[in-house]
This record gives sequence, structure tokens and C-alpha cells, in this order.
Amino acid sequence: MRIGTPLAPSATRVMLLGAGELGKEVVIAFQRLGVEVVAVDRYPDAPGHQVAHRAHAIDMTDPVALTAVIEQEQPQYVIPEIEAIATTALLAVEEAGTATVVPTARATRLTMDREGIRRLAAEELGLPTSPYAFADSLDEVSAAIDDGIGFPCVLKPVMSSSGKGQSVLRSAADLGPAWDYAMAGGRVAGTRVIVEGFVDFDYEITQLTVRAADGTHFCAPIGHLQEHGDYVESWQPQPMSEAAAAAARDVAGRITEALGGRGVFGVELFVRGDEVLFSEVSPRPHDTGLVTLATQRLSEFELHARAVLGLPVDVSLRSPGASAVIYGGVDAKAVGFEGVDAALAVPGTDVRLFGKPESFATRRMGVAVAAADDVETARSRATEAAGLVRVVVD
Repeated sequence: MRIGTPLAPSATRVMLLGAGELGKEVVIAFQRLGVEVVAVDRYPDAPGHQVAHRAHAIDMTDPVALTAVIEQEQPQYVIPEIEAIATTALLAVEEAGTATVVPTARATRLTMDREGIRRLAAEELGLPTSPYAFADSLDEVSAAIDDGIGFPCVLKPVMSSSGKGQSVLRSAADLGPAWDYAMAGGRVAGTRVIVEGFVDFDYEITQLTVRAADGTHFCAPIGHLQEHGDYVESWQPQPMSEAAAAAARDVAGRITEALGGRGVFGVELFVRGDEVLFSEVSPRPHDTGLVTLATQRLSEFELHARAVLGLPVDVSLRSPGASAVIYGGVDAKAVGFEGVDAALAVPGTDVRLFGKPESFATRRMGVAVAAADDVETARSRATEAAGLVRVVVD
């Protein structure tokens, strides 16, 4: 393994496709290892743009534009950090051997489409999942519910993220509004959705799984709370039985092995007693994994950088901890933040402000992370700190 000098002909160069808050932390992790980083996003001055060596703002769903920026920068590694990407361009790059797509172009394609990853997990690998059906019309959704999915159930676009377009249906009266919301929430035009039977789970976890040069490693399980399909709070470790923990590692290991490549995968799982059901997988650091900034010797972002480069990894837990989201609360550009001093006065707490150029009422603008001797104290500290930070319009 050889790492060159940034901005020199010998540079080891990576390109991140997606430069939000998670991408920003990945940029920093690579730069600490002496890697030259190019950050790409759909809008200028994204968080990762602010810390990268170079930045580009393009439509990453346009294969021509995406191919052009890869050819211009000539990275050794292309690392998708979001799902709305022209995967045809990544497949062509991988086939030509001009760059390594992380973890693989196939994994990126499969995981951006709920149909592709669910069929791989349930139908090819035989992993336990909730009952599901795919539908192309409101009539097909209704038929799937009548044929066995039943109420309550969850309706999602096959291509969406962060809870966009996702609804819980409790009766036939919810069908029309849920369908309209799904159509508005998808990343691309189209009408295909997944209908999932509602899982009466005890809790849900993210099993961060690291595929490295020396094999697969598992972080301590991360518990999390979601609202409208989007994470608002996470903690590590999530208490669970040894049988459930072993099952979680087994499911995560099997799905990530099938996807291949190197790097961090965020495997989302439902847990009911000792039973574990597969939900989704992201072939990149996970938003709930922001808690690892406070809990692990190496955060998920540092693990991702090391695994991609073929360096040794260490998934050891340093302390119990928690994270809590700081929301914008207002729709405005170039906002300010107050209360950061009070938040940082909470014991064991740190704050990350993402630097997004525009705030929305429900947009994540930052996160508070906290460490403590136990998860309950850490959760209390993180939520207190997050609540003390206020977004203000200058």
C-alpha cells in the first residue's frame, strides 16, 4: 500500500459522489491519511465541498455529466455517498478499469433500488424480511394488501431515501394520500412502489459492517429512533441478547458478502426477541452512525477510509454514547446558530454543525453527540445539547 502526496503527480486521489454531512466527515478522514479528495454534489458549497481539495456541482443522475467529471479528475477511487447517481456511468467506469468504484458499481446499483436489494436479500439469499409486494398502480397496491399484506402496512417508492414518500397505512382510507405521497417522494419519475407488511418489532438497529482487506468486521449494534422514516436519535451499544446479536451479524455478513467490495455498510435490521429481520442496507457510512464520533476508537468515517485504502481497521468501542439531530426549524439561507456554548457545556458532549448553505424546517443542520458511562445518560446529554442549539435568521 502506497499513499502519495496531495496535489502532486503522485497523489492518491478519491472522488466522493455526494458531499453532505456524512460525505464531509469522509473527506476529513481521507485527508488525515494524506489523500487528495474531490467532492461532487448537486449544489454548490455543500458541506463536503468546504473541506475538499476541489469541488464540483453537477447533476449526478446525468451519466454524461458524471462521466465527464470522472474523466476530468482521474481518481483512483470513486465513492458514492448518496443514492441518486447514474449507475450506468459507474458500471462503465468499473468495466473500463479506470477507477475502483466503492464498494462496487453493482452494489451501488442494487442498493439505490429497494426492489433490487429486497429481491437479493429475500429471494436469492433467503434472509428473513417482512412480507412485501411491488406495485405499479394504486389498484395493484390495494390488491397486494388484500392478498395477504394486510393492514397496517408501509408504502414506499422503490427509489427514495431518508423517509421521503414513505407512509404507514392503517386502513383503506389511507391508500390515496399514501400513493400521492409516494409518487411525490421518489428520486426519479415513475410509479413503482414496495408494499411491506408492518413488523411488530421490539427495536431496530444499524449493524455497521466493515469489509476490509483482512475480512469482515462488525461494530457494536446501534439503536435508533426514526420519525417519518428519518433518523432523529441513535445510541451505541444497543442492548440485545447474544442470540439476536449473532443473528444480526450473520444477516449483515451475508448481505454484504453478496454485495462485495470494501468499505463500511450500514445494515438496517428489525429485532423481535431473538429474531432478526433484514430491512435495508446502504453501502456507505450511515446517518445513525454519526454516534460513532463519540463512541468508537475509529468513527465509521475513519473505518470507511481505511477499508477503502486497504489499511487495518479497529472496530472497538471506546464508550457508550448517543447522537441527536439538530434541525433547521426555519426556511432560510445563510442562517446562524446560537446556544452552541450552552450545548458544549453539557458534560461529555460535542456538536457538529454541518455548514449547509440553506436551512429548511426539517433539514438536518447539525448533530450533538455525547459519551457517558451508560447509554441512558448519553441519550439524555445528546438530546439536551441538541435542544440548546437554535438556528436563527441573520
